[in-house]
Amino acid sequence: MQLKLTLFAICLFTMATYAQTNEIFHLWPDAVPGESLPKNQSRMNNDPRDIVLRVTEVTDPTLTVFEPKSNSKNGAGIIICPGGGYQILALDKEGFEIAQWLNQLGFTAFVLEYRVPDKREGALMDAQRALRLVRSQADKWNLEPDKIGIMGFSAGGSLSARASTNFNIKTYEDVDKSDEVSCRPDYTLLIYPAYLDRGENRSITPELKVDKSTPPMFIFATADDPYANSALVMATTLRDAQVPVELHLLPFGGHGYGLRKGSEAAETWPLLAEKWMKKVLSHNLKP
Repeated sequence: MQLKLTLFAICLFTMATYAQTNEIFHLWPDAVPGESLPKNQSRMNNDPRDIVLRVTEVTDPTLTVFEPKSNSKNGAGIIICPGGGYQILALDKEGFEIAQWLNQLGFTAFVLEYRVPDKREGALMDAQRALRLVRSQADKWNLEPDKIGIMGFSAGGSLSARASTNFNIKTYEDVDKSDEVSCRPDYTLLIYPAYLDRGENRSITPELKVDKSTPPMFIFATADDPYANSALVMATTLRDAQVPVELHLLPFGGHGYGLRKGSEAAETWPLLAEKWMKKVLSHNLKP
């Protein structure tokens, strides 16, 4: 019990540290479209038995910026969508920790706090707005506008897939000039994605409209993950549409491991993803 209390204290301290040292900006300057509740600070789980920082309610979506050292920047940015079943956000395990890893590779990372719980339409608005804001302000972070990607875990993988296949759908009215730029990600990474196989006979979810304009994707899952069919269905649909896709399926690992040590899956996917992202940035996705 003492260990869990200590870990929980570390989670809270980490959250406070990020709030002080990382730029956080709000997606919506005025009213949040489609949101019935007033803007409030995000609520977090305060259960000391939980070693994951769980955000339980978001009504004022934000992006937290993680910048690498200036001499290591590669000109690319990635928006990170944590998972949590569209009910909560695993903000540290599938957000902050991922951003720090990406910084080591030279990427500028943006952790998205999208709307929860159970606000899938609002979450897509948030993802589209985040992509437009980052692309329209690329100069601010020394980014190249055609190197803005999205990455998601579990339900965040679902959201990333939705943003990657529904970028031509206008989900909200323009707020400012940022909304004049494209919200199409230039590349997408789906790590143990969920909810992509909600079509008939576990086929692709009808909402996901894949065609040749869909960005290239990296997909990683394990066979013993109850959501593994999402990865398989998505990869097959991309292949059929002649969209570059790289799929990795390990036999074991389950679901929700992030970067945390203890499984082969958690140690394998980052190495494969790093190699794939180098191909994306060099515009070379062929063997």
